[in-house]
Amino acid sequence: MLKCVNETTVILEDALPLETTAKEVQRRIDGGEAILLVDVREPLEFAITRIAGATLIPMREIPAHLPQLEAKADESTLIIFCHHGVRSLNVAHWLREQGVSACQSMAGGIEAWSITVDPTVPRY
Repeated sequence: MLKCVNETTVILEDALPLETTAKEVQRRIDGGEAILLVDVREPLEFAITRIAGATLIPMREIPAHLPQLEAKADESTLIIFCHHGVRSLNVAHWLREQGVSACQSMAGGIEAWSITVDPTVPRY
């Protein structure tokens, strides 16, 4: 549902929050929600540690993958993450500007995942 705030600002009332927590992502996965984990770190970071099942698309490559991400967002929620959550927040914001509303940044990134969800994921 659209809500007009003023002449130039319109927001989606039913839109997902821009950020979510690692624990919430795990709860949603456990609940069977269709989630696609998108890791926007660099390949060297991905080689150090990763979340099982995540797709690596470095931040600088996101624009080139927009058509694929748009298609995936029609089927599942994109959960974008990085090391601490800064890059992923920027990517999620950019994707929303491109019309991809089914995306969220995972606050705290893979660091938060390791601390709150899966301590077997190495920290760096």
